[in-house]
Amino acid sequence: MLSILDKYILKRYLGTFLLLLLLFIPIGITVNLAEKIDKILENEVPFIEVAKYYLDFTIYFANLLFPLFLFLSVIWFTSKLANNTEVIAFLSSGVSYYRFLRPYMIGATIVCIGALVLGMYLAPMASKGFNEFKYKYLKKGKQDRAQSNVYRQINDNDYIYVSYFNVKEKTGNNFTLEHFEGNEMAYKLSASRIRYNEEDSTYTLYNFKKRIVGENEDQLLKQTKLDTTFSFEMEDLTPVEYIAETLNFTELNDFIQREKAKGSSYINRYEVVRYKRWSLPVSAYILTIIAVAVSSVKRRGGMGVNLAIGIAIGMVFIFFDKIFGTMAEQSTFSPFIATWFPNFVFGILAIYLLKNAKR
Repeated sequence: MLSILDKYILKRYLGTFLLLLLLFIPIGITVNLAEKIDKILENEVPFIEVAKYYLDFTIYFANLLFPLFLFLSVIWFTSKLANNTEVIAFLSSGVSYYRFLRPYMIGATIVCIGALVLGMYLAPMASKGFNEFKYKYLKKGKQDRAQSNVYRQINDNDYIYVSYFNVKEKTGNNFTLEHFEGNEMAYKLSASRIRYNEEDSTYTLYNFKKRIVGENEDQLLKQTKLDTTFSFEMEDLTPVEYIAETLNFTELNDFIQREKAKGSSYINRYEVVRYKRWSLPVSAYILTIIAVAVSSVKRRGGMGVNLAIGIAIGMVFIFFDKIFGTMAEQSTFSPFIATWFPNFVFGILAIYLLKNAKR
């Protein structure tokens, strides 16, 4: 059963967090619109498309920066409690520091659950619309997927390679397909150019060659042009760079399994997205504890000092999150360690600050 103290703090916790979101999101939209307005007008983007973009942008923006908003909001209202000597009154009445933290943890749980739902299901839909708009209107002519040296394992036995892939025309240069039986190559197909025909889902191979590996000698077949079928679509070979961000929890897990089987070189990038969907919501607890420990003490500089400390800690957290995420995407560094390392470091900091705040 929640006490009056719990309800009072919980109301301030959630209310300040939502207020900060409502204040900063319009600022983010205004800054983004000021930056993009020239291209929006130049490309004559319909108003309804712009409205949908900024709805997606709002969800995308809130999901991306909610830890910072939460951290600052807790520091803000807890500093006000400390400056009004309300924290001292609570603790002087016999309430332990851990009991004082209970409504904060309840609030962090509510935010954590909301962040999980947002990150697992709502944010992926918003990310899809946000990125599609960006590449359609704001980055015209720029490709949103890999084009060079596309290599895939399409099933247990077949491997394909395309030296260059044109997404718009659905064509590829220097195409090869190698078919293995066990550890031995059975045959190899090659073509100087491959084109996918959408009307009948077939492929046209130009300067086609097929080398059938024999026990004593190989057999070589050649054709200038060949129409055939394969068990893959050309566009599926090079998914968009932001594909992982657009998939919900179940779809992302299935997608990563398929990409691993195909030998994708972007597995780390996809796994960083997957692990962040768990690590960011959990950070609500850690940042809440740090914020309370920092701001529950009445300081000579007042709320300004607490906010300055809070902003500095928040920036360091975001820096850690970005730098380790990028490191995992660009190297063989473990995506799991990269995404959870900031929580681990700041978790230790939270324990240290909490022990000092109790005193």
